Amino acid sequence: MNQTEKLQNNSLDCEIKGAANSLQDICHSLASERGWWKDPKTGQQIERNRAELLMLCVSELAEAMEADRKDLNDDHLPHRKGFEVELADCLIRIFDIAGAYNLDLSGAMLEKLKYNSQRADHRPENRAEGGKKY
Repeated sequence: MNQTEKLQNNSLDCEIKGAANSLQDICHSLASERGWWKDPKTGQQIERNRAELLMLCVSELAEAMEADRKDLNDDHLPHRKGFEVELADCLIRIFDIAGAYNLDLSGAMLEKLKYNSQRADHRPENRAEGGKKY
């Protein structure tokens, strides 16, 4: 059984939900412990600007593109490619945001994967040549 069949038969549901929920909890807990969700002066919980949070994700993706374009290793983890590390940074930020706002990211991800597996435009035979080319 391939991954698409497993997805359609719901045999990946628990695996996906468990992994995503764990990452969401870990990333948000670590960010909270480091004070990213508290006022540095008062220590009180704060409501962060969602647009700013989203743009921080965008900046990680821009850094990933630049690292890929220049074939750079990461500054802090020099044994790893910058492309890989910046994508990890983006995921960490996304899972942190999802944890902060108590989002059902795992459920949305699972539903979206199932939806995409049924889309005609996501089948190899229906993909436009050069479509969304880098």
